[in-house]
Parts: sequence; structure tokens; C-alpha cells
Amino acid sequence: MEAGPLKMPCRRPRPSSVISHHQRDVWHLLRLAGQVQARLERVVQEQEDRWLVIEHQEQHQATTGRRTTGRPAKTTSSEQEHLLIQLHRLLGAVRYLFAQLHDLFEVVVLTGERTPRLLCYQARREELQTVLALLEEANQSVPTALQHEVQRVIQQGRVALPALLYFAEQVEVAQQEAIEQLGAPAVGLIAWAWQRRKILGERPQQLLAGMDPAWETPAGRVLEAWNRAVRASSVVENWHSIVRPHLAVHRSLSAGMLALLAVWHNHRVAPRGLHKDLSPLQRSGLPQPTLAWLETLGYAAPAA
Repeated sequence: MEAGPLKMPCRRPRPSSVISHHQRDVWHLLRLAGQVQARLERVVQEQEDRWLVIEHQEQHQATTGRRTTGRPAKTTSSEQEHLLIQLHRLLGAVRYLFAQLHDLFEVVVLTGERTPRLLCYQARREELQTVLALLEEANQSVPTALQHEVQRVIQQGRVALPALLYFAEQVEVAQQEAIEQLGAPAVGLIAWAWQRRKILGERPQQLLAGMDPAWETPAGRVLEAWNRAVRASSVVENWHSIVRPHLAVHRSLSAGMLALLAVWHNHRVAPRGLHKDLSPLQRSGLPQPTLAWLETLGYAAPAA
């Protein structure tokens, strides 16, 4: 995947476009990608060990004229070598493309030009779609039984991509305003400094101290936008905190059990905290049902 400039120019988002959806947690996709890569590495190691065993069996049979004890191999040494070539090709592509996936989900992404430019929201989205397409292409060259793991990442990435990039869409206005006022090369330099804030200074004021004083206002706005960007979803994490105890008991949740849990949660009145004496239904502007959640579902009321 080339990191050079894209032909399509980045346009400033219209003010009327309001983000009305929740940001989806990018860490879930990146964690899944890490798990898939680790499993592929284990499969490759297992197949390499098997190749050594097959070669030993064939050499023993060629030397002694007798087969070795134990279960005979289902493939020949040349067939196993061909499979390993395919697996190594897939693993190399997965390692590279998963690294690109991780980089493209950073708050700030720069092009690979000599004078780096900031990658806008639209260009970032197109790059991510290209990464997923390349993963799909690389995944076609291996046996069907081994395609499932990588396909999980591709499918989840494509389905969740718009929500995964809400954070990038939210900072786009500040980025384009800074580009209009300072120019793309200057904003690229500011982004380069922000990527190295652990060395140059964590706070925006520390970064601004080393820049041209004329940049202070627009640079301060874009630095603040990057610092406030959120790539995690509190809504998702709150729901996971509710589901995890049930998963620990039941090991899995069917669609029916998940729906039952949702009904219970929506009727539950908080006993303490910020939303004390309120249920999720009430906080959403709906009246609290007079019946208990089990009665709502048609079951008998619990004993007092």
C-alpha cells in the first residue's frame, strides 16, 4: 500500500454534518487482529514442525526401505513445503497489513512524503478500505480451513468502519481550519511534533513553545482537538461491564438470554450513584413501568 499523496483532495466537512452516533471502540478490532496474528503464527510453527517430521520419515524410508513406526503422514514433503510457502506469504501479509491497520487508527496519520502531510478523514477511510481489500486478496491463497480467522477481522472491519472513524471525522473541522490558515506543510509539521509529544512535551503549551508564535491560535486549536479525540466507546464498555458477570457464569449468551438481560437492565433502578432512583428507561425519557420486569414479560411477580 503506497503512502504517497492521493489524487482526491480533502474537503472541509460541512457544518451541518453532525455526529449523532457513538464512537465504536477501535481496541476491540485491534485486539482481534492481534489474536488472529498470534494464531496464524502458531499454525505456521506447527506446520514447520510437521514438515520436519515428514522429511525425517521420507529420509528413513529411502535409507532403510522401511516405514517408520507411528501414523503415516497424509502429505508428502513437497506438498507440505508448498503449504508452508502459502502460509508464510499469508503471515507476512497479515503482519504488514495489521500494522498498517494499527497505524491508520491513530489519532494523527501522516503521509509518507518527504514533506509529510496530514491524512484527512476521507483519505484515511480509503486507505483502510484498501488494507481490508488486500487482506481479502491475500486470504484467498490459502486453504479454506485457514481462511476463517483472517476473514473475521475483514468482516468486522468492514461492518464497523464508519463508526470506528467517528473520532477522525470529529477532528476534521479543526484540521481543515488549521490547513486553511497555515498551509498543509505547516500542519504536517505540527502533527509530526504531536506524534512525538512524549519527547517534546505532553501539554499543548509545551509544543507551542517551540513553534512560530504566529501559529499559536490555529495550532492550539488543532492540538486541543487531537488531545480530546476519543477512540473508545464508554457505551460499549458500560454494556460489557454488565454482560461480563453473566458470561462468567453461563460461558456464553444466546440471543434470547441477551434480550432477557437487556429487559432486566432497562427496568433496574439504580440504588446509588449519579443516577440514583432512576432506571435506563427513565433516563431515556420514557416512563418507568408499574410492573416488575418479569411481569412485563408475562411471568408471575416475584415473592416479597
